[in-house]
Amino acid sequence: MVMGKILRVFSGRDLWTGRMCVAVLSSLALLLWFDVDWCITTTFRAMSDPLMWLNTLVAALLMSIPYAAARRISVHVIWLTVVYGLLEANLMYCRTYLTAIPPASYLLVGNLSDFTASVTDSIRWYDWFGALTVVAAGWVMKRKAALRPRRPVARILLLSAVMALVSALWIMARGGFYAADDRLAQSCYYSTCGVPVYTLGGHIAYSLIDDSRRDATDHTPDIDRWIALHDSLVAVQELPADAVPRRNLVLIICESLESWPVEARIDGKEITPYLNSLLRDSTTLYAPNILTQVASGRSIDCQLLINCGLLPMNGQVYSMKYPSVTYPSLNKAMRERYGTKSYIFTCDKPITWNQQAIGRAFGYDSLIDRRAWRMDEMIGNPAKLSDGSFLRQSVELLRQGHIWPEGESRMLTFVTYSGHNPFRLPDNMVDPQFDMREKDLPRRLADYIAMAHYTDSQLHILIDYLRSRRDFDNTLVVIVGDHEGLAGDRNDFVKASSLVSAGQYTPLLILNPPVGGGSRVESVAGQIDIYPTLSAMLGLSGYFWHGMGQSLLDPDRGAYAVSMMTGEEVGDSAALTSRMLDMIRSARRISDAAIRSDYFKNQPLNGSD
Repeated sequence: MVMGKILRVFSGRDLWTGRMCVAVLSSLALLLWFDVDWCITTTFRAMSDPLMWLNTLVAALLMSIPYAAARRISVHVIWLTVVYGLLEANLMYCRTYLTAIPPASYLLVGNLSDFTASVTDSIRWYDWFGALTVVAAGWVMKRKAALRPRRPVARILLLSAVMALVSALWIMARGGFYAADDRLAQSCYYSTCGVPVYTLGGHIAYSLIDDSRRDATDHTPDIDRWIALHDSLVAVQELPADAVPRRNLVLIICESLESWPVEARIDGKEITPYLNSLLRDSTTLYAPNILTQVASGRSIDCQLLINCGLLPMNGQVYSMKYPSVTYPSLNKAMRERYGTKSYIFTCDKPITWNQQAIGRAFGYDSLIDRRAWRMDEMIGNPAKLSDGSFLRQSVELLRQGHIWPEGESRMLTFVTYSGHNPFRLPDNMVDPQFDMREKDLPRRLADYIAMAHYTDSQLHILIDYLRSRRDFDNTLVVIVGDHEGLAGDRNDFVKASSLVSAGQYTPLLILNPPVGGGSRVESVAGQIDIYPTLSAMLGLSGYFWHGMGQSLLDPDRGAYAVSMMTGEEVGDSAALTSRMLDMIRSARRISDAAIRSDYFKNQPLNGSD
């Protein structure tokens, strides 16, 4: 008898026919479109989890409540449109960062005006199925009878509650929501499955819980233990007695430059002839297999890795949420040792990735940004200063002498932009001897190759100036890609061209090193290994912070690295001890905790004054 009453509450022609039924089914169709679209970019493993289907159905029922309450087609269509926009935004974000939008990043929507072309380039043809679902819902509802079911909101809520209870019990059997989702997030093969399995709302809840747990915990003992383990396993590299450490550092961070174009040819023509000429120089050290280790912060994460020897945060962009904590850095170490002043040059706005605030936290004395340049040669959409004009004007500024007087110690960082997705080079800037537009390649791949060739052709402007200075012998020049550039298109491009590497590697060229000139480091390394390498070459072994990686100069360095975007482990893990593997695999968690807890605030940062 009781069971019969319960079934009548959940069933009934009045609830499951007519427009109410369309509201539920269209909500379910939109959410399933999102799940499939997400899995196309990541992995379909989530589709094999029954919880994904159960949670998606619960979410669809809840999405139908606005119509059940208002009983107006326009309300449902507007609501579906809003949800579609949210889902589509997360899909486009996922295609670059392989995760959903962190909650704090919703506040950064204003930054999108600087990346319009990158946003539109992330759209796929099958994204329109989501929009068609919204249109179809409105069209079908108009043709269905406007039945008036009894207490639809209460009945939908009750059914949702029963199904949610089943889901909750299932999740509890997995150790609880946070533990279950965290297990997926830390998994090598399932790290992207949390969003479809626990829904986008679950992702936001997990991120907020994760933030509160991390911020409320005293991480100091864990961090201390990790650093002690690192110090016991990784020796601080000292230069030989006859090697002279460099007193100046020039860091050139090339947007989206990968390793495979370097030394590659198309139809007998070099893609990067200038970089290739630097490789032939007996004073250049080259490491082609530096694994990209940035996360959702992309370019600004690269600065954290190189300047600070720290790994990106889990689900947060450190520069946006923690711009005021204390960071150890090469800037501060050089100031402590040599009295160095440091400057960062960029053609972006100071608010992009919060560059001005985070530059100050790293110890830069000045940010020279978009406001300093003549906008005389533009690339991209929206248009920004080309690499050629950026470097020419930078050299003009340096020649004035007030930024870098001869004989004084400096650290200069140059952040290029032209290589930013979608890699469109204006026709008047295409090298007629290297025109990729008619090549039998995917358009975006051809554009990427042409842009790499362009950036390569402009680097000599700065290098020639540096070599003309009397203090060049005391200057370490580093050229590096900030991160991989092909994102979700990599697999297709690997199939389209044998030139493209399946690995997410960026090049590292070090000009004028005190040791290692003329050598190549072919073994796998991570971007985290750049900090200790430069620290050794600059004679900064006395600085308290030695970074989380291993110097390329270390003969005992293990050829092994972990991607922060995919969780992929690359290199020879069999050659490492279990303690070393545990140290490397836990490094991101420790770095995240150190930033959140402002761990370095009480460390001997003499160079921060």
